[in-house]
Amino acid sequence: MVPNSPNCRKSSLEQANKRPGAVVSVLECVVSDWPPPHPVSPGKCSQVKMNSGILFLSLLGFLPLTSTCPVPCKCTSTIIDCTSKDLTVATLPSAFRPSAEIIHLGYNRLTSIPNGLFDNLQSLKVVYLQGNPWECTCDILYLHSWLQWQQNRTQYRDVRCSSPAHLQGRVIAYLTEDEIISTCQHWYCSLALLSQLCLFILLFLQGVLVIFIVVYLQKFRRMTAEARSTT
Repeated sequence: MVPNSPNCRKSSLEQANKRPGAVVSVLECVVSDWPPPHPVSPGKCSQVKMNSGILFLSLLGFLPLTSTCPVPCKCTSTIIDCTSKDLTVATLPSAFRPSAEIIHLGYNRLTSIPNGLFDNLQSLKVVYLQGNPWECTCDILYLHSWLQWQQNRTQYRDVRCSSPAHLQGRVIAYLTEDEIISTCQHWYCSLALLSQLCLFILLFLQGVLVIFIVVYLQKFRRMTAEARSTT
């Protein structure tokens, strides 16, 4: 394709969405496609420059190319399938395309969902979450809140807690907020107890050190007094 042809930028962007190696072609089109072969009005000139700038920022990572399919998922225009991809919270895609209506996240190793992951997906209808080892602690609060806002919570009856032990097997959508917050308080109490224990050990060591210094000084004074008496 001729670099300065009208379809160059569009074709190269489609290639960039499919394979990272096509980014160079997109940059070449942005540079070579300006100035155009025929005079354009100032308004159209500004629009072309703005589009080129947005494309360039997207390639640099300042603006996301949300039309791409997140790795390692499979996608159609409205469906994102990440089933059985061994995903964890760390490897879960940080964003999904805004046109997504159905997202499959089942049978992975997810213990929670990052805050705000589904908030900007206005077309989203359902997320399949079954088969994950959900930890119903403080980190599950966002998923629990999102499930509470769903019109048909019965379709999420198979999204259940794997831990802690007293919540194991419970449906996350039907948990009360107090039940989840109680696990947070338990964690804070354990941390506070550990801090107090460390402080006690530190004070004990300081006491032993003070006693050692006092005994050493008394012994040193006796030795000094004996040395003076012999002279």
